[in-house]
Amino acid sequence: MALYLTNEVRDEITEHGERGYPNEICGLLVGKEEDGRRVVNELVAVENSFEAGEQFHRFLITPEAMLKAERVARRGGLTVLGVYHSHPNAPAIPSEYDRDHAAWTTWSYIIVSVRDGRAAELRAWTLRDDRGGFDEEEIK
Repeated sequence: MALYLTNEVRDEITEHGERGYPNEICGLLVGKEEDGRRVVNELVAVENSFEAGEQFHRFLITPEAMLKAERVARRGGLTVLGVYHSHPNAPAIPSEYDRDHAAWTTWSYIIVSVRDGRAAELRAWTLRDDRGGFDEEEIK
């Protein structure tokens, strides 16, 4: 399955990552799944709720933030398709922490690498059904 992002959505993710640097940022992907495509229509930016001293390499989305995103999605006839977050000064490859805390095998997981305050790369991943790792997802 391919993940479709508009230039606006891609820019929002990278700009959010740059604004949050040197900490990790996070948010939820909202859109529709149809004809073998995940189409992201909008983002719900979320405040990283992890303890302050750990935000440079961890993120946390609270249940309240998740409920807010689900409400936003429903109002538009959409659904939550996944999560995005940043990796400050690290590659856009899921960490072991990311795998351990990934919620759903049906979601897309976008990671933006932010190096020295500038977005460097943006990649998407899906969690394998056995939760043993991620496979890269094509972004269009």
